[in-house]
Amino acid sequence: MRFGIVGFGLVFTLLLPTAPAAAQDHPVDLELVLAVDVSRSMDDDEQALQRDGYVGALTHPEVINAITSGVHGRIAITYVEWAGANSQAVILPWRLIDGAAAARTAAADLSETFGTVMRRGTSISGALLFSAGLFDNNGYEGIRRAIDISGDGPNNAGWPVSGARQMALSQGITINGLPVILKRGGFGGLPEPDMLDAYYRDCVIGGPGAFTVAVRSPQQFAEAIRRKLVLEIAGAVPEAAPVAFIPAQAGGTDCMIGEKTRPRWLDQDQR
Repeated sequence: MRFGIVGFGLVFTLLLPTAPAAAQDHPVDLELVLAVDVSRSMDDDEQALQRDGYVGALTHPEVINAITSGVHGRIAITYVEWAGANSQAVILPWRLIDGAAAARTAAADLSETFGTVMRRGTSISGALLFSAGLFDNNGYEGIRRAIDISGDGPNNAGWPVSGARQMALSQGITINGLPVILKRGGFGGLPEPDMLDAYYRDCVIGGPGAFTVAVRSPQQFAEAIRRKLVLEIAGAVPEAAPVAFIPAQAGGTDCMIGEKTRPRWLDQDQR
């Protein structure tokens, strides 16, 4: 009798459905966050150029070739807009790009999606912290992870940029920069426009192979975005770019210059 009960229990256990195995993250060559500045200093024309530049770059043959030439032949991207310390929004959720068809769909969705108006403040630190958090449980497992951040001024809101950058680097994330140098004045406290490129180099980018590609005219926007995407996807580095993280003191750039020259009206947004 005892054997019969034990035997029945064993058979019943074997017949029970087994729990499904945990879903595996999809392997990709690169997990890439495209983090773009939509703060007040970026006027409507510049924002349109920026969005159109990414839309066009996603479907460009050079970018598609870079994607399909990788180990896995696919990458995952998400598109984020940011401004002040608490102003970040995902415009295009994580998307797998494994060829021209998927790229066209992502580009079409991006071109038809309108972001939230977030004008005041330039918080590069907030953008980095927000973007770094997007890699967790995103369904992808990349050989590399990178944040591609663009902007037209130094950090002037939220955490100091150096601390946020270090947190991202400690997670194995590479940060590349697209400093937008179209206007001849302003730049959030930078005396000379070209100092923005140095600021991004010394205070924003970091990680193995980190680099910047500056935009110095509206006509260069699309080309600069395309070139940077190709380099990021391929894991290549332009000849004139640093090959690794450069400490701020090495370049002599004051990474707090934006905070030191922040307009008074921005303080109202930090409450």
